[in-house]
Amino acid sequence: MRAGRFLLVLAGTLIGVVSGMVYAWVVSPVEYVETAPASLRPDFKEDYLVLIASAYAATGDLTRAQARLGLFPDLEAAGDLAALSQRRLAAAGSVSEVEALAALASALGERPASPSPISRLTTTPGLVSSATRRPTGTPTKTPTPTQPPTATRTRTPTPSVPFGLILKEAMCDARLTTALIQVEVSNVKGDPVPGVAVLVVWDTGQDRFYTGLKPELGLGYADFDMQPGVTYSLQIAESAELITGLAAQNCIGKDGKPFLGSWLLRFAQPASQGGQ
Repeated sequence: MRAGRFLLVLAGTLIGVVSGMVYAWVVSPVEYVETAPASLRPDFKEDYLVLIASAYAATGDLTRAQARLGLFPDLEAAGDLAALSQRRLAAAGSVSEVEALAALASALGERPASPSPISRLTTTPGLVSSATRRPTGTPTKTPTPTQPPTATRTRTPTPSVPFGLILKEAMCDARLTTALIQVEVSNVKGDPVPGVAVLVVWDTGQDRFYTGLKPELGLGYADFDMQPGVTYSLQIAESAELITGLAAQNCIGKDGKPFLGSWLLRFAQPASQGGQ
């Protein structure tokens, strides 16, 4: 008798639980309305950031873009947008989305609060280290007063003042598994500049890459893999200067084994034009 009552109670409980779940999940599920963007799923957050960048690319309204980015309190704007641009580029995402993210990262990175100085690595004589190189910028200069931001801003990823080549250096580092063209870009104050487009061409093709897509190496840093036996030419956005003769050079390591070397190209804005 007791066993029968227990089974009846258990059956009633199960029926109640199942009925409640059916009602909550099927009949009248919970609907989230006007939820905060910061509470979205990670992939939805990224889509939201892409929309913000696309709106900035269309309007050039940086103030509104900053207000929208303020909805994400944990966002490190320039670095996170540059990293997202890199992920979208690696995933063969929309070129317009990648460029919009890079442009907004560049606009936000033009006025860093307090850029942290990055020292150049010490190297062994005869070998120039580039495996963990970080952009060092140009030598210390007297800061040039910047003009107050205007109501309308450029919508291109690069500043209007062209960059000039200040260093072209062949580099050997046996720790690198790939020969690289490494590019470092800084503005007139020596601050790294993200979102700068770099065009590289060779006999059978061409490619475009952007600074700031590897924020762990610096917002003004970019690199390109070289293939053995191929000579490349490189041009930075909005500059007429063409850098030629970039090919993987033969290097010899401490152990006597040969390996392919890399190139370091450093660009900066001319000090005389920084205020334009």
